[in-house]
Amino acid sequence: MVNLERLRADHAEALLAFERENRAYFARSVPDRGDAYFTRSGFAARHRALLDEQHARVCHFHVVVDDDGRIVGRVNLVDVEAGSAELGYRVGESAAGRGVATAAVAQVCRTAAVEYGLASLTAVTTHDNPASQAVLARNGFTRVEDTVVGGRPGARYVLRLNT
Repeated sequence: MVNLERLRADHAEALLAFERENRAYFARSVPDRGDAYFTRSGFAARHRALLDEQHARVCHFHVVVDDDGRIVGRVNLVDVEAGSAELGYRVGESAAGRGVATAAVAQVCRTAAVEYGLASLTAVTTHDNPASQAVLARNGFTRVEDTVVGGRPGARYVLRLNT
């Protein structure tokens, strides 16, 4: 079961543990966030900044929790503007390959339309990340153009939401 929770201040400690646990795993497919991100003070400052952005409604951040309440992923909508946002997501290694990302993205797409009033979402992924491409395809995203993601060849996708 996948549960999507809007990011809160009390997620900070568990979220930092999740990020530390999966740092090497994530770095295989996306650029690493740098050592400062993984320090308590660096992470706390970044977490507060995310909550401020969310409060301003320019971004919507979510954690994915399992049935035991452990954080197993993140799903974010950033750069909210003119009824659109960019989707980003990551699922930890222990939850990978079990449909968690697909289910979490489906939930955030419904939430984006119903609760946030968005009309479309965009997403990007690298060509060498077939798992991410599959998640987008399963959720109805359409590939619209090639692009560069973190210095690597990739593609941009779009999804029109039923609002």
